[in-house]
Amino acid sequence: ERLTDFGKKLRATSLDELPELWNVLKGEMSLVGPRPLLMHYLPLYNDFQNRRHEMKPGVTGWAQVNGRNAISWDEKFAHDVWYIDNFSFWLDIKILFLTVKKIFVKEGISAEGEATMPYFTGNKTDEKK
Repeated sequence: ERLTDFGKKLRATSLDELPELWNVLKGEMSLVGPRPLLMHYLPLYNDFQNRRHEMKPGVTGWAQVNGRNAISWDEKFAHDVWYIDNFSFWLDIKILFLTVKKIFVKEGISAEGEATMPYFTGNKTDEKK
């Protein structure tokens, strides 16, 4: 409801992500890594989900090229941890190329019925889903 037509166009083209490049230049973020989430989610993570913080956050990541916002939170966390466990220069190159493809195909921009993702309510069990 709060997303304007202009905002929808920015999200559809992923131009709303451009300010994050400043954070990359400042060294606070990487081009590839788990996408940063809202700070108020921090106390909601279980041990598995919290592993996403073992690396700098990225502008794009494995979860983005494997569903973006159209996947569940459990899938998103599983992709983030998989990336951390399988990190390599060549995987980053692959993710960057797949990101460009996702931008042009415009897949997974939002979860069904949401502007982006539904609110994360947490899952304090330490089991990987």
